[in-house]
Amino acid sequence: MVATLLKLRFRVLANQLSRSPWQLVGFIFGALYGLGVLGGAIVGLVFLGFAPQEVAANVIVGVGTLVTVGWILGPLLVFGADNTLDPQRLVVFPMSLRRMMVALTLAGVVGIPGIVTSVAALGTIATWVHWPAAVAASVLSLPLAILTAVVASRAVSSLTSGLGGRRRFREASGIFVMIPLILAGPIIAGVATGFALNIDTLAVVVRVLGWTPLGAAWAVPADAAAGDWIAAALKLVIAAATLVLLWLLWGWSLRNTLAHPGQSSAEAVRPGRIGWFGRVPATATGAVFARSLTYWLRDPRYLRQLIGVPLVPVLLWFYLRDGDVAAGLSFAAPLIAVIVGIALYADISFDGTAYGTELATGAPGRADRAGRTLAAAAIAVPIILIAAIVPFVFSGLWGQFPGILGMALGILLTSYGVCAVTSAQFVVPVASSGDSPFTRVPGTTFLQGMAAMLIWLIAIGLSTPTIVIGLIAFFTGNAVLSVIGGLVGVVMGVILVIVGIRLGGRALDRNGPVLLSRLKAMKNA
Repeated sequence: MVATLLKLRFRVLANQLSRSPWQLVGFIFGALYGLGVLGGAIVGLVFLGFAPQEVAANVIVGVGTLVTVGWILGPLLVFGADNTLDPQRLVVFPMSLRRMMVALTLAGVVGIPGIVTSVAALGTIATWVHWPAAVAASVLSLPLAILTAVVASRAVSSLTSGLGGRRRFREASGIFVMIPLILAGPIIAGVATGFALNIDTLAVVVRVLGWTPLGAAWAVPADAAAGDWIAAALKLVIAAATLVLLWLLWGWSLRNTLAHPGQSSAEAVRPGRIGWFGRVPATATGAVFARSLTYWLRDPRYLRQLIGVPLVPVLLWFYLRDGDVAAGLSFAAPLIAVIVGIALYADISFDGTAYGTELATGAPGRADRAGRTLAAAAIAVPIILIAAIVPFVFSGLWGQFPGILGMALGILLTSYGVCAVTSAQFVVPVASSGDSPFTRVPGTTFLQGMAAMLIWLIAIGLSTPTIVIGLIAFFTGNAVLSVIGGLVGVVMGVILVIVGIRLGGRALDRNGPVLLSRLKAMKNA
């Protein structure tokens, strides 16, 4: 049964990739990138073996602990990414809970993250080969380290899925975990500054981590290499006990989850209340606008694209705190425009097969493009206005305000115009409604990154006039030139977004049925 489930997992992955050549290309490029990173890590581990034993120990234990933490946080960020062997789907098969857990564990080990982790862990032997005792200890500790990471990930996944309000918890937890990850640089630098962190204190921190469940398994070979067999034995006991406790916790949580599956609930709505549909004109554009705005306010896949918005001023302040902070914060609005400007490039992809409902009504493509653009702008424009005004309230340099505001609006509207055309040409596999907003479909990460980069380059290229004029006006303090730059940005942005809506509407009229067929193929993959 376990072998059959593992074969099923890879068969489904192969079917997904075979349905889309571009998805297969993206998967290959992503795999090559992963192999490159893994190869660099192995080379680094080989050279690390020529460093002093204490240095090698600190690096391996510290990085190994971070790897384990990454596996623990993984379910909060990419919940549902490997739903081929979802326990909720396997419960109908005649297998014991223990056998199911074994299958899920092996599936995690032979998955891409598991293979990379396993190979990198085995690569540490290339470091410890200079200390034979450490190699012998690695035979016992490395399997514990790998299994602890995988089982911890499965346990967290099971615990989060078993909580009440499962969907909302996954969505909120993924978003709240992502925020400190974005701020990891400032947080680490702040801690280092506050605690006078240096090499010596970092070594102390790593030694402490070696006694914790997160780093005990990684620290066993290090102690063996140093000849401290008592510490190595104690840490091996800690690592084994951690794995056993995680296995028991996972089994308890999985048993409860399968015995009492969560029930989805719907919010009661009074008759006659139809939300935004009752507040917009009864036109095709108004209907698309109301539906899209509802998505923006309630769908976490859309809200995810706004996570970085409030963090832009924080990052600018942190990296410019030793210089002119007021001047640096003035560019928060243009940077936010760059981030949210490409939010529409996968709008139809987020619709999924529900796009067929709109297509069946015969709504013109231009109405679809206009409605989606207006909904996104209803969220983004107020944010950009606030981000543009607040820094100048403190700096008082209102002469440069028009140029900055025009630059931000010009970039935003130009990006919307580009997305109106590109999103009518292709769709990409994205997280389904109800999944974590951070779910990644195999083979699409590379393609989505390339698509976003292309849209950014086109939008910034078309916005070059207003960017150049706005920068010259800001750094020269020329108020007249700032006004000119602002007008150029707004006028060019409006023109380009109108042109994009018209061209994208015509393309959507031609490609609508084709896009729907692709969306259906992605759903059935």
